[in-house]
Amino acid sequence: MAAPLLTLTGVGKAFSGRVLFDDINMTIEEDDCMALIGPNGSGKSTLLKIMAGLYEPDNGSVVTRRDLEVAYLPQYQTFDESKSLLEIVMGELEKTKDLEHQQFEWKAYGEATLSRLGFNDPQAKAKGLSGGQMKRLSLAMQLARKPDLLLLDEPTNHLDLEGVLFLEEVLKGLSCPFILVSHDRSFVENLANRVVELSSFYKEGYLSVRGSYSDFIEGKEQYQSYQANEEKALASKVRRELAWLARGARARQTKSQHRIKEAGKLVDDLSDVKLRNNQKLTAALDFNASGRQSRELFLGRGLSKSYGEKVLFKDLDLILSPGMKLGLAGTNGSGKSTLLKIIAGALEPDKGTVKRAENLKVVWFDQLREGLDQSLTLKEALAPLGDQVEFRGRSMHVASWARRFLFRPEQLPLTLNYLSGGEQARIFIANLMRQPADLLILDEPTNDLDIPTLEVLEESLADFPGAVVLVTHDRYMLDSISTHLLVLGGEKPEYFADYLQWQDLAAAREKERREKVEPVLVGKKSEGAKEPEKDRSGKPLSNNEKKELAGLEGRIAEAEAALALINEKMSAPEIAVNHVKLNEMMKEAEVAKGKIDALYERYTFLSDRAELN
Repeated sequence: MAAPLLTLTGVGKAFSGRVLFDDINMTIEEDDCMALIGPNGSGKSTLLKIMAGLYEPDNGSVVTRRDLEVAYLPQYQTFDESKSLLEIVMGELEKTKDLEHQQFEWKAYGEATLSRLGFNDPQAKAKGLSGGQMKRLSLAMQLARKPDLLLLDEPTNHLDLEGVLFLEEVLKGLSCPFILVSHDRSFVENLANRVVELSSFYKEGYLSVRGSYSDFIEGKEQYQSYQANEEKALASKVRRELAWLARGARARQTKSQHRIKEAGKLVDDLSDVKLRNNQKLTAALDFNASGRQSRELFLGRGLSKSYGEKVLFKDLDLILSPGMKLGLAGTNGSGKSTLLKIIAGALEPDKGTVKRAENLKVVWFDQLREGLDQSLTLKEALAPLGDQVEFRGRSMHVASWARRFLFRPEQLPLTLNYLSGGEQARIFIANLMRQPADLLILDEPTNDLDIPTLEVLEESLADFPGAVVLVTHDRYMLDSISTHLLVLGGEKPEYFADYLQWQDLAAAREKERREKVEPVLVGKKSEGAKEPEKDRSGKPLSNNEKKELAGLEGRIAEAEAALALINEKMSAPEIAVNHVKLNEMMKEAEVAKGKIDALYERYTFLSDRAELN
């Protein structure tokens, strides 16, 4: 059994009289790679800050292992742009470390950490970093502390897909346990060996399942079934006890007082279970279609767009029809936002022709939420014209409309700046839903949304009869919603059936690229192949190293055969349709590739030493 790092006992926290959680008892162990999920407002970030020592619980205690080094990565962080990357990292170290006698060692480790996270020049200034680079710098600041436990609050928010994949690879290689708050289900699936959902739906205040996100979904279904059965059993017991009490005074003798108290306790228990089972945990999202019957909503032929010398895309053909769900992917700067503006009519292409259906109604979900005035109250934001909201030809009171999006009546007078990012996202969706649409454009709609709301949003988008264009770093949503995937940023725009097809092709192209630039290490080197850098130490090979070198070719061949077998299994039809199994095998393939790379690197090192001696 793994040793405990941190233990929560009876921990509770409330803000402004609202209880986030109460009596939480939980142990974090040294082998935990834990995802903390739950509805917006359940207190995930607050609980993480309590674990980090940034907040004190209202009740209960937090006990940590002696000298436990805990690092906390916040959702948002700003930097002094006049400082270098290394100065920023060292400044963070100075807060917790005594660097006076180990300045050189910590500086070297800080440089190594920056390099590991993709920063090749530690002396470069922080000015002009992209959102993804800022997130990586924040992570470097915490990893440089050599933490025993890393806490990450929404690390994928506002990252593009490339940034999410890079971060995923970094976390896979960590030697320390971590806890991450995230709504990115693919991210959680690929990283977590334990998933904890924080919610008052559960008797203990949370549900913890060992395994991946897929395992958690199974465990949650079992729990829901158990809790439904518990309600039925308690209801039956309560009926029998109430019938006994109703028989009159003879049944209520002194010797039966204990049974009377037990009956009262059963009634209370049944009330608690009913309350948990009847909680509304998801928003009611349903977009308002215009009902247009046009076969073509948007038609673009030979579309090209450049900014200065940079070509974003060229010769792009695009047709959007009712029922089509187009996922749009590509790195930052590949032209996704530009293409969205062309589709919506806010921008014209440099070349090509555009045809839009007459009076095309476009509804745009903006990731920056620029349409929300933070000085408005929640009531004013949801119902600008009074107490009533018009939706699909009928009128409803703003309080009823607010409840559809999980807002409580007492929140209506609050100004928007007091609401969380997830709550503001729900306001934005509520306002979009009242607008009839032929075409929905969603630019990173998943930022700040909790998993239950994401699931309802996916169902709504799948049922929407118009066209949808979706830009998101959420691979789960991209894969489940998109009927087509358009990828920008390569030599030319490319269409794919789904995310996995694109991922497989990208991996194959990367392998081909590496084979072209790397020398052939077994047998004769290819013409023009770059010679690997040699070890100039002049130190002769030991007998053990000579034996190792002699056996490396065979080991490389075995490793490549193992990888080929994995790839063959992955192509089997029964595996291709099983996303969970396919994911597992893709991880096995990555491990096998890493082993091959390490063997080649060792072969190069030893063979170069042998040539010099």
